[in-house]
Amino acid sequence: MPIPEDVTGEEIDKDVRQELQSLPKGLAEDVAKNLVMVANLIDEDPEQAYAYSKVALRLASRVAAVREAAGFAAYATQKYSEALAEFRAARRMTGSVELWPVMADCERGLGRPERAMAMAGEPEVQKLDKAGQVEMRLVAAGARRDMGQLDAAIVTLQSPELASNSVQPWTARLRYAYADALLAAGREDEAREWFAKALEADKDGATDASDRLAELDGVEFVDAIDEAHEGDEGDGADAADEAADSADEADKGE
Repeated sequence: MPIPEDVTGEEIDKDVRQELQSLPKGLAEDVAKNLVMVANLIDEDPEQAYAYSKVALRLASRVAAVREAAGFAAYATQKYSEALAEFRAARRMTGSVELWPVMADCERGLGRPERAMAMAGEPEVQKLDKAGQVEMRLVAAGARRDMGQLDAAIVTLQSPELASNSVQPWTARLRYAYADALLAAGREDEAREWFAKALEADKDGATDASDRLAELDGVEFVDAIDEAHEGDEGDGADAADEAADSADEADKGE
């Protein structure tokens, strides 16, 4: 896989760089560069990110950070079985529980929400930091919805973190999930309130709360480019009709 000249491998997190020190220097640099490409592409081009992750995996499958990156790349391309296997491998290597929520979400992706719910009740959840616990709550609520338990999903999301006025990295997504669940339950007024709260906390545009609010308010977005294109086509059609009429008149004159 091609690596741009401006990618040096130094861009990776220092903890990952430290993990790679167990490898020969040249190999460590190659792996680092591929991991940088995974990180750079995973949002905009997940398939390409996945391809780079496979290169890194082939070069250094015994490095936990590489297995984790491969897991996230597979997850981004909805290869949930593969992602789960990589996350499990990374967890065995590190003993860390931080991947627990995304592992549970892989179970959802594989159509096994009941397993995700079982994981939400395991002791590992208590070992997660606050962000991890909120993520686990989001996964558990999603699993409830997968099983058709909408009211239970709403209750699952009701938490001190949801009620807090403090804006944390997870706040927008938590409020958004709650608003979406309320809307699915037909509680439109409450949903609108929580979409607005999600938008208020969403400084990075991580959700489409503004679009959901607009939909609830009956606002329709029209693509100006498409509209202009249709107008051009209409003008062309009118011109063609006029030309045809002129030709008909000329024929009659003859």
